[in-house]
Amino acid sequence: MAQLSIITKNRNVPLDKIRNVGIIAHIDSGKTTTTERFLFYTGRTYKIGDIDEGTTQMDWMPQERERGITIVSAATTTFWKGVRINIIDTPGHVDFTAEVERSLRVLDGGVVIFDAEEGVQSQSETVWRQADKYRVPRICFINKMDKLGADFEATVKEIKERLGANPAVMTYPIGKEQDFKGIVDLLTLKILVWDKDDQGIEYSISDQIPPDLKDKVLKMRAKLVEHVAETDDKLLDKYLNNQEISVEELKKALRKAVISYKLIPIFCGTSLRNKAVQPVLDAIIDYLPSPADLKEIKGLHPVNAEEEKRKLTPEEKFAALAFKIQLDPHVGKLTYTRIYSGVLKSGTYVYNINRDKQERVSRVLLMHANQREEVDEAFAGEIVALVGPKETRTGDTLADPAYPLILEKIIFPEPVISLAIEPKTKADQEKLSYTLQRLSEEDPTFKVKINHETGQTIMSGMGELHLEILVDRMKREMGMNVNVGKPQVAYKETVTKIVDDVEGKYIKQTGGHGQYGHCVIKIEPLGRGEGFKFVNKIKGGAIPSEFIPPVEKGVVEAMDKGVLLGFPMVDLQVTLLDGSYHDVDSSDIAFKIAGSIALQDAAKKAGLTLLEPIMKLEVTVPENFMGVVIGDISSKRGKIIGTEKRSRAVIIKGYVPLAELSGYATILRSLTEGRGIFYMEPSHYEEVPRNIIQTMLNK
Repeated sequence: MAQLSIITKNRNVPLDKIRNVGIIAHIDSGKTTTTERFLFYTGRTYKIGDIDEGTTQMDWMPQERERGITIVSAATTTFWKGVRINIIDTPGHVDFTAEVERSLRVLDGGVVIFDAEEGVQSQSETVWRQADKYRVPRICFINKMDKLGADFEATVKEIKERLGANPAVMTYPIGKEQDFKGIVDLLTLKILVWDKDDQGIEYSISDQIPPDLKDKVLKMRAKLVEHVAETDDKLLDKYLNNQEISVEELKKALRKAVISYKLIPIFCGTSLRNKAVQPVLDAIIDYLPSPADLKEIKGLHPVNAEEEKRKLTPEEKFAALAFKIQLDPHVGKLTYTRIYSGVLKSGTYVYNINRDKQERVSRVLLMHANQREEVDEAFAGEIVALVGPKETRTGDTLADPAYPLILEKIIFPEPVISLAIEPKTKADQEKLSYTLQRLSEEDPTFKVKINHETGQTIMSGMGELHLEILVDRMKREMGMNVNVGKPQVAYKETVTKIVDDVEGKYIKQTGGHGQYGHCVIKIEPLGRGEGFKFVNKIKGGAIPSEFIPPVEKGVVEAMDKGVLLGFPMVDLQVTLLDGSYHDVDSSDIAFKIAGSIALQDAAKKAGLTLLEPIMKLEVTVPENFMGVVIGDISSKRGKIIGTEKRSRAVIIKGYVPLAELSGYATILRSLTEGRGIFYMEPSHYEEVPRNIIQTMLNK
């Protein structure tokens, strides 16, 4: 705790001395290793954490340490040259994309890490697009310059071409692969060589550019100066008149260009070998924005939906966004919150606008991965965890009750895979629903549904690894022993034809009051991904207005249960055209049942079909295995969209139905003698071929 108290003492720094940054990248690019070096060089930790030894600070969960991957984003705070850096280390695996999404929503800047041999990989593209969506200024670090096949210039070219970035190359490597020993700083033309100690704390600085690099370096510096000058009118004027531009002027203009998304500074090094990490820390301070640079945040007034603004200062009215819920065994529910404006004191009440609830904040905690330190108050620009709020969920806005505003929510992707789960003993039944509820509070991409017909509990997530980790957490953290079914693909049902004038009638005569509900609907298909629309076209009070929501409810319930094979229905519009009612016997329940009957009858006539999730698949294999892997993908109903050569390997890209990819890791290993690796992410939904639907119906 001594380490944390240093942070506590130095917390109240000026806004321009705060950086909220996320470390984002493809899996295995070196995010956690780089973060561990940041913590070590800034004096936050006294020992470098190692992923292979399971001693990292940021990967603290047992599952993370065993597998050597990041599963949950971890937050920490450190200081470098008098600037406070709040860092979030995010997962690289696509199954945990929600962690990246919610982290980027609350960060001011990002450090994107690339593998110097692999270049821009598919998950790099995904996280880049996520950062674009939230307009996050970023810098790039080309890591693993010591790796066999490392190619700095090819990776820079890919960043430009595949990501559409405008790169400003800031450092150039001296040597590569096992000969990589340092960098040339292109702004100052200083040579930085890490040859003093194994931990990379000390390095030598000189002005002597190696003769074999001199021409290249001077050419690249000229290019960098031109790039920066183009973003600033004053500097462009100087540049065109061949006047000298100072390093300070360049830095200032570059900072402005980064914050306005015009340029992306690029650095290189190797985190594992402790070389060239400190210049990236300098770059975070020099080029990434502070809350003072971003000036304000916009939101909407909850009542009149007019735009509201808040300055990002402690003097402003309080506004914050809850971006992550974590269940801590010691303190209960932690609500990770980015405070945008104002000050939050422990023991006070805040207003949750999304839930229309007052929430008491009993404690405010500063986090270092899974360690906590209590503080009395939190200021604008900080990322803290709150203890106390009970109703708050991911994406909720907390604000001053007298000055409410709603900040932009976080939108998460839909799950694509599910499995049935049941408790091993009857006594565990109640405990299971409590456990699942807690886990779904933490993870917005984890959904739970109970199939009332079979009594099964179905849990859905973003991939097999995602569900595997959740089941493992249930066993370890919550002592739940469960039986797990085989993973099931999240199919959806839809219609292909328009059907008009379908009646739904529910009439039941009993001794007393009867039941009477009657509606007439039209059903029609919508485009892929358009969801569901309900249109009310009742005229002249054929159905009283209070019975129209029950009809919609009945339709929605019938859609959730599915008609063809019991999968939820999507992408259709239901129009309520007509109906009738009875003065005495009509009721909400009767119209709900009528709506449900009408939907089922209409769907059966409207060309029901099945949709399946299609995955974007990228397989990296040595060239001699290319033919056999392509053949296997084609046999799985896959479409090959292209191949690409990178160093000594070939990348095969395609779209494959998720249903065909069960156990693909094992298949690929056996096809490629263990040398193939693959990456997949959900892409879109497509119709299932008729013959496969028939086979499923006959089962």
